[in-house]
Amino acid sequence: MSITRIGAGKRMSEAVIHGGKAYLAGFVADKAVGKSVKEQTADILSQIDATLKQAGTDKTKILKANIWLTDIGKWAEMNEAWDAWVVAGQTPARATVESKLAGPGLDVEIMVEAAI
Repeated sequence: MSITRIGAGKRMSEAVIHGGKAYLAGFVADKAVGKSVKEQTADILSQIDATLKQAGTDKTKILKANIWLTDIGKWAEMNEAWDAWVVAGQTPARATVESKLAGPGLDVEIMVEAAI
């Protein structure tokens, strides 16, 4: 089976496609660094949409999502953006945990796996 990489870099790829699935790296805010958790989440979900499109799939085919928050007390705020984004009846399995993230101003990280 072949392996296709999207956005392959020195350390990691933005996504890896193999065996009918797209495995996305953890995405953090790009344009919304330091902004609210809701804004960061919306920024990340936009990046995920774009990467899924490059992989030949979309958010309705997400199988699993992992979400990390620096403050689990912001769970409801993150869910405001998430709930506006997901498609009713097409929601993935999901886990959300509290964790330190890689840099200042980054309060949310999201990683997904999707069927192609």
